[in-house]
Amino acid sequence: MTLEVFYVDSCPNLQPTLNRVKEVLDETGLTANVVEQRVLDVSSAIAMRFLGSPTVQVNGVDVEPSARTSDEFGLTCRMYLSGERQEGVPPVQLLREAILAARDQYSANRVEE
Repeated sequence: MTLEVFYVDSCPNLQPTLNRVKEVLDETGLTANVVEQRVLDVSSAIAMRFLGSPTVQVNGVDVEPSARTSDEFGLTCRMYLSGERQEGVPPVQLLREAILAARDQYSANRVEE
């Protein structure tokens, strides 16, 4: 499993996001290759499906289901809905669900082989 954390320079939410990713991986007992990917320009943002800093993708899929069809790419800060408020770090629940879904997809693919 690969978790990519896309960010822009001086993003105050990068380290809290990395900490939260590690927390969820520890909680689930899963391992993943966590890759930090700096986004330098708008063309890179478009190519990486970067919806703002930080953006977290698990195996190339955004952790936020409602954002997966968005095309609002750019060098901005990203906000995540957490209950009724917005915050700059993806909620634990979003990360957990995305990581477990990737694990389940991997398991399903192995059964089909």
